[in-house]
Amino acid sequence: MNNRVRINSLYNTYEMSKLTLSVNPVVVARAKRYARQRGVSVSRMVETYLASVSEPAATRDMPPILRSLRGCLKKADLEAYGRHLTEKYR
Repeated sequence: MNNRVRINSLYNTYEMSKLTLSVNPVVVARAKRYARQRGVSVSRMVETYLASVSEPAATRDMPPILRSLRGCLKKADLEAYGRHLTEKYR
């Protein structure tokens, strides 16, 4: 049986794998309440947690704002930016 779910979003399509966990029922109830109050699913909370603890240490040690910006300038023209700064701070 295929345990993958295809997720379509505005930006990309990817497959999600199902995961079975054994968790204390009291913890499950608290997690569901916490997720409902924040408008997210327990699955999304677990995925976010697992993603954060499984990323490389160098990335994990960055402040959250830097992590969110990481990789956004891969195609940037650094020379043009240098010229811009030179003109701006004359």
